[in-house]
Amino acid sequence: MNKSKGINTICTHVGELEDKEFKGAVSPLYMSTSYAFEDVETKRYPRYFNTPNQVALAKKMAALEHGEASLIFGSGMAAVSTSLMAFLRAGEHVVFQDSLYGGTSNLATEEFDKFGIEYTFAKDAQAESLNDEIKENTKVIYIETPSNPLLGITDLEAVAKLAKEYEVVSMIDNTFASPVNQNPIDFGIDVVIHSATKYMGGHSDILAGTVISSEENIERIFQMAKNFGGSLSDYTVWLLERSIKTMGIRVKAQNENAMKLAEFLNSHPEVSRVYYPGLKNHPNHELATRQMKGFGGMLSFELNEKIDASAFMKALQLIKPSMSLAGVESTILLPSKTSHGLLSEEGRIKQGIKDNLLRFSVGIEEVEDLIEDLKQAIDRTK
Repeated sequence: MNKSKGINTICTHVGELEDKEFKGAVSPLYMSTSYAFEDVETKRYPRYFNTPNQVALAKKMAALEHGEASLIFGSGMAAVSTSLMAFLRAGEHVVFQDSLYGGTSNLATEEFDKFGIEYTFAKDAQAESLNDEIKENTKVIYIETPSNPLLGITDLEAVAKLAKEYEVVSMIDNTFASPVNQNPIDFGIDVVIHSATKYMGGHSDILAGTVISSEENIERIFQMAKNFGGSLSDYTVWLLERSIKTMGIRVKAQNENAMKLAEFLNSHPEVSRVYYPGLKNHPNHELATRQMKGFGGMLSFELNEKIDASAFMKALQLIKPSMSLAGVESTILLPSKTSHGLLSEEGRIKQGIKDNLLRFSVGIEEVEDLIEDLKQAIDRTK
């Protein structure tokens, strides 16, 4: 039923709580951390992900990603780590694509050995390379598309087919795309993860995560989640539901701005390379066109070597040098010093993350103003 609804209708109405007492237009907020346990249908407890606001928002998340069920977490990494640990045991193996969010890579390299979990990073993000790394004890294939920060595109159908062939679970970090632009479950992916801090929150003031899948898979993740304790406070849950109401129109505006900015940067003589799947010269442009509804609000670019990237960022007047991404305001950062700073220099080089690579999260400002800001910053630092 939810699949037939438009994205803005789902964002606005699915999962909303009815204000039965005062008939308010928005969901009421239930702040209690203590609920009755006798003579009730549900024994509610915040750490069990089943307070009224948690349950309502989970319905919205599931509808957005065309899944059966969802859980809301305190951060994107809580969703990532809990989902992976729910399907991996000592002696088992997970295959990651090579280009991942630095926090996810660091989770594997810093923690998995302690639990006896084996892991392999494929040489790239293609299904053939992931296939090469599958072993008898492989239980999970984990991908991220578009990837952070180089906007690489992985073939969702090919990965889903591969996972089913080997009877392993396929997981994706769908944060960069958002549910507005891409719905991996429609292509056969089993588990979809988001840092809801990003496009779902959209205003750089909410920290949250979510995982969406079948009811069976969510129940398995829940059994791990209730012990890890990564639930989210109901006040933030309420704020996140409010923010999602405008996600469709926000992301559409960011898509349009990012496309124009990618074209501008791609034609600028002081920019050596632009990474954006909407550009026809992107190596995976046709694939992105097939599996994405929009190309997203994220892009990365490399300045010519004669321009100091740090000086360029300081010269910007409108675009903010800032951590994180996907807010209504445009932000920019150096992945080598932030999102992928946990990786070794060798690891960054292997992924193609140069010191002059800039990751640009495009906001909803007037695109002409953003272009003018980029122009003046380049002119001042070249």
